[in-house]
Amino acid sequence: MRPLLRASGIAAALFALLLGACAPQPPTPAPASADEPADFPGAYYKQLAAQGRPLWRVDPVGSLVAIEVRRSGSLGHLGHDHVVASHDVGGYVAPAEGRADLYVPLQQLAVDEPALRAAAGFETQPTASDIAGTRSNMLEKVLEADRLPFALIAVSGVEARSGSASVALTFHGVTRRLEVPVQVEENAERIEVTGRFSIDQTDFGMTPYSILGGAIAVRNRLDLRFRIRAVRY
Repeated sequence: MRPLLRASGIAAALFALLLGACAPQPPTPAPASADEPADFPGAYYKQLAAQGRPLWRVDPVGSLVAIEVRRSGSLGHLGHDHVVASHDVGGYVAPAEGRADLYVPLQQLAVDEPALRAAAGFETQPTASDIAGTRSNMLEKVLEADRLPFALIAVSGVEARSGSASVALTFHGVTRRLEVPVQVEENAERIEVTGRFSIDQTDFGMTPYSILGGAIAVRNRLDLRFRIRAVRY
């Protein structure tokens, strides 16, 4: 079947916040990306570091955002469910300021890695051509990644008692405020935040992909899971 007829990829809203995990030796953080969004407040965090304020930098190697995209429609069985993932989350965490800012470069999103499909409980494996078609449709037709190349996540606080984080997610040019359930672990050198939540594509101005009058379509609801790891700056 042509890639366009596969329940297309979509996706990506992504997430993260303050985190933790005990490690005997603190990992070396990956270098900060030279491709931060133009409107990302990186200078604010570098100023905090220059003032000696506690600062953590997101480690892309230890972080993951995975979006599960499920098919629908009367002929949905002819397509596939998909997993879209980012291994390139960047940003900073400043717990003393009650703030974190992160970004996800959409052009680097991966589609249907076998291990992530297995973790999502998807039993099939799309062909290489299906995956390439899905990724192209996702970036060009749905996310418009050439025009809007980043998703931005601004965290304004974590409520330990309720286990939730206040997040402003900017995706596809639309900002929505969310309360995201999180689990936080931390030690002196590392913070790790994990969690799950869902969003609707239409809330961010996107139209769920469909063909044949909706007989093959992608569900509006996207399910996200994340692990964001940050290490001392």
